[in-house]
Amino acid sequence: MNKLIHRAVRRDLHRFRSALAAFVDGDRDRAAALHRAWENFEAQLTEHHQGEHEIAWPALTAIGVTGPTIDSFDAEHDAMAADLALAGDVMRQLRDSASRSDADAAGVAMARLEGTTVTHLDHEEQETEAPLVQHQSHPAVKDMGRRFSRRSGPATAGTFFAWMQDTPSSTDSAALREHVPGPVLTVLGGLFGRRYRREVAPVWAGTDAGSA
Repeated sequence: MNKLIHRAVRRDLHRFRSALAAFVDGDRDRAAALHRAWENFEAQLTEHHQGEHEIAWPALTAIGVTGPTIDSFDAEHDAMAADLALAGDVMRQLRDSASRSDADAAGVAMARLEGTTVTHLDHEEQETEAPLVQHQSHPAVKDMGRRFSRRSGPATAGTFFAWMQDTPSSTDSAALREHVPGPVLTVLGGLFGRRYRREVAPVWAGTDAGSA
């Protein structure tokens, strides 16, 4: 599940870079749409990393991931948070100005954010995938899953699942359904994910070619 979230993060970063590169000067509707998508992305990434601090790190420690490794993850999170804030500032400027120059500035900030983010995601996956598979029956790992499932209310969870399923990859969609019961996806993603599908998903029409 963690890797699927990471793939959604990488997917959106690619989408932002593509959309900003193609931005037409003065297109206020597009600038507003990209900012709506940014607000969702910023919320998803922030929620994910806060959840890791509160829930995942203690579980990883319990199954033997070392303190220095966790500390390195925290340092990477701090770098990402700084770049996320910088990108947010520029995306707000683009929303207000709809200028090509601000789109270029946002593209630079997004590339920087992508660099710090992908570096962390790759590192985290490298260090944690094997221990998590090896200890998938460990009480701390099972408790981690339960705590994540209870972390959000229906509206937040519905947006999350709609965001996760907004992917050009049928493999990712199938993998998500292996981890989350179909009725849960139908009710939460279907009912409570309507706002995402109405306001954010259309922003990405035509931007997924070559998405990683």
